[in-house]
Amino acid sequence: MFQFKQFSIQQDKCAMKVGTDGVLLGAWAPVDHKPFSILDIGAGTGLIALMLAQRSHAEQIDGIEIDDDAYEQAVDNFENSPWGDRLFCYHAGLDEFMDEPEDEYDLIVSNPPFYTDGYFSGDEQRDKARFTESLPFEDLIEASALLLSEHGVLAVIIPFKEEEKLIALAKQDELYPFKITHVKGTPATEVKRSLIAFSRFKKETAIDELTIELERHKYTDEYILLTQDFYLKM
Repeated sequence: MFQFKQFSIQQDKCAMKVGTDGVLLGAWAPVDHKPFSILDIGAGTGLIALMLAQRSHAEQIDGIEIDDDAYEQAVDNFENSPWGDRLFCYHAGLDEFMDEPEDEYDLIVSNPPFYTDGYFSGDEQRDKARFTESLPFEDLIEASALLLSEHGVLAVIIPFKEEEKLIALAKQDELYPFKITHVKGTPATEVKRSLIAFSRFKKETAIDELTIELERHKYTDEYILLTQDFYLKM
């Protein structure tokens, strides 16, 4: 179990455990437009949806999860949280969910699978959670363009090397980046991740950089500020 300040995550059934990427997206995703409805595509343990339940007053927070065990775990984590009445998880793939869309969402978040280089571990559950073949960027963008409300926001975390590709795909569906944060592990390392927020409106893109650690387990002030409402020891 992973204990946060206001909720806990059971993760024994999940291929993908609680990790820095999910925490970053959950803490960073814009909520200043006061979303009423939120969708987490590929919910996993339910971590990001739970973080957004803590950060916002959204009354409808839905997750989609295709993996049987991860779905069951997300449901348990939702029900055991302080916000169980606002959280719901669908056991479905994105294509199935899109067949009969019932709602628009003011915020869509996704920490999509990102190993694209053809390496498979042999663990089917883990590979499904990690490889883009199970959730291609094209499908993520297409779904978001369909499901986002007029003033909605799509927020994702992806490898930095995929940033240009995703922005180009989003532009084809008239979604435009307005906020990008480049994430580095330490001051000496290269940019590893991109946090990107898209909307339906073209505007100047605000770009900044976030470094997680100065050295091993010595976190930067900006990372502490971003995550201190969640981590017990921040």
